[in-house]
Amino acid sequence: MDHASRSLRRYAVGLMSGTSADGIDAAVVAIEDGPGARLRAELIAFENRPYPAAVREELFALFDPRRATVDRVGRMNVLLGELYAEAALSVIAAAGLSRAGIAVVGSHGQTIWHAPETERAFGYDISFTVQIGEGAVIAARTGIPCVSDFRVADMAARGQGAPLVPFTEYLLYGERGRTLLLQNIGGIGNMTVLPAGGSADQVFAFDTGPGNMLIDGLASRLYPGLAMDKDGALARQGVANEALLEELRREPYYGLPLPKTTGRERFGAPYTDKLLAYGAEHGVSGVDLIASVTQLTAWSIGDAYRRYVRDRYAAEVLIVGGGGSYNPVLMDFLKREMEPLGVIVQTQEEVGGSSDAKEAVAFALLADYAIAGRPNNLPSVTGAGRPVVMGKISYSFRPPVGG
Repeated sequence: MDHASRSLRRYAVGLMSGTSADGIDAAVVAIEDGPGARLRAELIAFENRPYPAAVREELFALFDPRRATVDRVGRMNVLLGELYAEAALSVIAAAGLSRAGIAVVGSHGQTIWHAPETERAFGYDISFTVQIGEGAVIAARTGIPCVSDFRVADMAARGQGAPLVPFTEYLLYGERGRTLLLQNIGGIGNMTVLPAGGSADQVFAFDTGPGNMLIDGLASRLYPGLAMDKDGALARQGVANEALLEELRREPYYGLPLPKTTGRERFGAPYTDKLLAYGAEHGVSGVDLIASVTQLTAWSIGDAYRRYVRDRYAAEVLIVGGGGSYNPVLMDFLKREMEPLGVIVQTQEEVGGSSDAKEAVAFALLADYAIAGRPNNLPSVTGAGRPVVMGKISYSFRPPVGG
């Protein structure tokens, strides 16, 4: 489908499951082309479908490469395709639309391993990433073309394959008069820098470090039955341990050059194990550990701004999305980091957006570009050698039942 032949107003579904692996975000988005490279996107419907407990448990097993055998990965790849298809059909119904009215489904999939740093193997420079949630299954169950597995095309062009959302943030959020920072706090934190009046090649973005991952990891290990520190209730009872924070700030990731990305491979279960061991050895309580890593997340964002951004583009506003924006203790720590630097901290909701839906909306837009054959990466962000069309397209030529 070429750009000229597309409908002026079209509908796409975006599906997202992040590093927290708590469930599937599904959004129906109305898309229109705006002036220049800009797009207009209107959120029509949004749903979150938590993973069944047994599925989430199996996913966490797959985050350990020693347990991620090919049969288990292959089975989960298809199972997630089924679950994503159900999520897509449900949110389409919630939007009051038929499947025939949806142009494309964009599915990020579930990352189980991301290794963007190049290694030499058998005479080749190799980097790789693994997202599961079979797009062919989604297309077959919905009868709608599905774009999935976005990261690999960017990595084939020697990019990091992440972060991907800044492309859509540039399309939707850029302003002439203000430099904006967009901070997502999911399992991992990532920052996008949109210079005032800047072009696409001036945009840059990177992962700031852990978002909710360490908080969630400690909460679930210390308090069985909890998956997160809801509303920062545990952190509020604790006091950040300065000796621990001093040690955690020495993590080498924070000083790596851009572009850079990270994930569960660095800040996953083994990191939580080390935190628990530190607490046991030094008598740091559970709530103090959680308060410490909550403050660490806020510090890492402030450190990233001071280290990589401030001297190039002094920003006026940092807009926060993702699950972390609902943690008032984390947000308070973040304001204490950023506001002395002259940066106002706001949430997506405060600027008319949706923290929950933002990334699902992004993958609807990325799929819209892919299905039209238009490049949808930002080499200035990922480090890729050239613009590429990201995403593998699966078609189903069988008419959808009842569509």
